[in-house]
Amino acid sequence: MKTFSVFAALLVAVFSKEVFHGHQVLRIVPKDDVQMSLIKLLEDILELELDFWRWVAPVDVRVPSHSLQAVMTYLESHNIKYFPVIKDLQVLFIFWVRVNFLSFSQIYSFQDMLVAENPKLVSKIVIGQSYERRPLNVLKFSTGGSNRPAIWIDTGIHAREWVTQASGVWFAKKIVTDYGKDQSLTAILNRMDIFLEIVVNPDGYQYTHTRDRMWRKNRRPNRGSRCVGVDLNRNWNAGFGGQGSSRDPCSNIYHGARAHSEPEVTSIVNFLRSHGNIKAFIAIHSYSQMLLYPYGYTRVPAKDDAELKQVAQKAVTALTSLYGTPYRYGSIISTIYQSSGGSIDWTYNQGIKYSYTFELRDTGIFGFILPANQIIPTANETWLALKSIMDHTFKNPY
Repeated sequence: MKTFSVFAALLVAVFSKEVFHGHQVLRIVPKDDVQMSLIKLLEDILELELDFWRWVAPVDVRVPSHSLQAVMTYLESHNIKYFPVIKDLQVLFIFWVRVNFLSFSQIYSFQDMLVAENPKLVSKIVIGQSYERRPLNVLKFSTGGSNRPAIWIDTGIHAREWVTQASGVWFAKKIVTDYGKDQSLTAILNRMDIFLEIVVNPDGYQYTHTRDRMWRKNRRPNRGSRCVGVDLNRNWNAGFGGQGSSRDPCSNIYHGARAHSEPEVTSIVNFLRSHGNIKAFIAIHSYSQMLLYPYGYTRVPAKDDAELKQVAQKAVTALTSLYGTPYRYGSIISTIYQSSGGSIDWTYNQGIKYSYTFELRDTGIFGFILPANQIIPTANETWLALKSIMDHTFKNPY
């Protein structure tokens, strides 16, 4: 017992300056829109320090130990059902340690190694710098030619979604390994390029490894506030500042001072505009097991809604075929909630028809603390869906 206590203390000290003893993740089950509105009111009570992990019903929220009784009393007073899915978050950190989750520097070293070992297929582009001046690396997979039609894939825009960055590393290795062997991928790369940004939010990702495992935003200080960071997926000029984002710098969904205010977003925007021939834009998030397409900020259906739905359905069928993992699909606003200032709404409005967002495993048993032993199966099944979308993009030029 003493040995375990020392081990646990060491893990806390090494792996996270921010500790989460007694924090619970509650799954809240609203029966109607009225109860959902009552739940949303909790988000505005900053003293509770609630961290909403998932807003689609049922709602998942991390509740600090000091707020637990107040939240439970509030829910019970309104007859809103709830139950804990994670009873002590720190216990998960102790048992599901960071084995196989690469650090920022390890991912960047991997990128350099991949380029060095595969110079005819892979190159590295630095599209800008983060707020803390870390390079924003993008891997380019190309068999030659200039300004060919291309596919963009990014992972890690939200720092704590570690399975996305890990999947990005796996995708990079998979592209290199399967080119010349996989008929579909080879055909795509013989005519198109693939751009992959594995760590969209390097400052936030580094912070999750050194200070706070649950950090979501970037690390820009906000003028006039003690709170740091902007939600990079609320900072795009598509319904910017609307419902599903917040003007409060202390909120996890703070949209920033203005659209495209953040260097991590502006770097992608400038790259996409200068390239001018991106045909698919695919953003990888976690969690909830969904494949989503525009729009999030408006209920007006996208012009290509029928085709986007058909492509999503085929991609989900491919994904599910491997392990039977259930996925939902649909437009953001109809499948989860209204969300303004998101990347794929902006890219779609810029004419990139095949704009999609994945929400990877799981559905809340582990949430953002997905064990490392699920990296490979998650990446494997997601790759099948990615290939399906890329293949459709390749075969349906526009």
